Amino acid sequence: MHILLIHQYFLEDHEPGGSRWNEMARIWVGAGHRVTVLAGTGHYMNFPRKKSANRIEISMNANGVKVIRCHVLHGNQSFAGRLFGYLSFVFSSIWAGLFYAPKKYDLILVTSPPLFTGITALFLSRVKKIPFLLEVRDLWPESAIETGVLTNKNLIRLSHWFEQKLYKTARLINVVTPAFKDILIKQKNVQNGKIIFIPNAADFSLSDRALMHFDREKFRRELGLHDQFIIIYVGAHGIANHLVQLIDAAEKLKETNAFFLLIGDGAKKGELENEAANRGLQNILFMDPVPKMEVFKYISAADIGTSVLKKTDIFKTVYSNKTFDYFSCKKPVLMAIDGVSRQLVESANAGLYAEPENVADFVAKVIVFMDNPELIKKHGENGYRYAKAHFDRDVLAKEYLKYISELVSK
Repeated sequence: MHILLIHQYFLEDHEPGGSRWNEMARIWVGAGHRVTVLAGTGHYMNFPRKKSANRIEISMNANGVKVIRCHVLHGNQSFAGRLFGYLSFVFSSIWAGLFYAPKKYDLILVTSPPLFTGITALFLSRVKKIPFLLEVRDLWPESAIETGVLTNKNLIRLSHWFEQKLYKTARLINVVTPAFKDILIKQKNVQNGKIIFIPNAADFSLSDRALMHFDREKFRRELGLHDQFIIIYVGAHGIANHLVQLIDAAEKLKETNAFFLLIGDGAKKGELENEAANRGLQNILFMDPVPKMEVFKYISAADIGTSVLKKTDIFKTVYSNKTFDYFSCKKPVLMAIDGVSRQLVESANAGLYAEPENVADFVAKVIVFMDNPELIKKHGENGYRYAKAHFDRDVLAKEYLKYISELVSK
């Protein structure tokens, strides 16, 4: 099969960030299929990329995936600025899909957010006369509404209309959490038989390779943190993440050996760094994003990992991607997200839950781990085994491929 993937934020080789689709595509190519990607020029965490003078840039990545990068006009980090960037990608990806990806494809697979990539899928699906599969990685526009990013009533109505159009037109819909499936069926009137469930997962092939000859104690000494209790956060520093709660926790724990290591980038990073500096905190460090292979070393060097989001009902429906990275490195998770993410950690007996934005509760759970090294080891081992049994990227990618093969053969 030849699959055309539309993913605005598909990563370049060795680039930091969520690598779900880089790994999926690698596995599918390894199974003998072809994958071509329509991607944008920006990174979802504002990570800087080398600028190119070309409007369309075509390359083959290290995994044998053809990547067609479409020029995106980047605005500022306001909603209007990001909307400008999303629509810019729609126009450039349609152009690239028509004139730079003219070959015959068996299926279009479009992954959202942003939801606007669905416009490209709808158009190219009709022109090329092939079906498209919609993947829902976030419930949009609900997440934008609840975090206060989207407030215009007309845009909200338009977004809901377009969302329904995509659900109706897509031949198959993949959701990455069980809560999404319930919402699509009960609230969005999507037929149960149209929905499949291939969740986010742990990349054991990457983590095992990265940690094969890793000297944890030496690495901690090189960081100057060998005698600290390291709480690591890896991921975006945006509005939804609400990372000020980690700064609050660091302030409460500044008289202990607790140390917060935050790796990533995003619209709020500068504000967060300034806030920590203004409070004079010495037990928190902000690092720039690092490649996926490297991030596993930092996670392994830590004592526990944490997943946090703003306290809203919509985030009760999401799995935090970084949780699976912690599992793959045998790190217990301090989960400050309620709902399915909490259920995941508690089902695996692989960490502790702290109420989102409840700093006292978060601090108390950190102290529980600090006082119980046996619990850290137990929860870390439990998470690894649970993810290996239920959330192995290699297994799930092949299961996804079966659904696609069945769809194409109809």
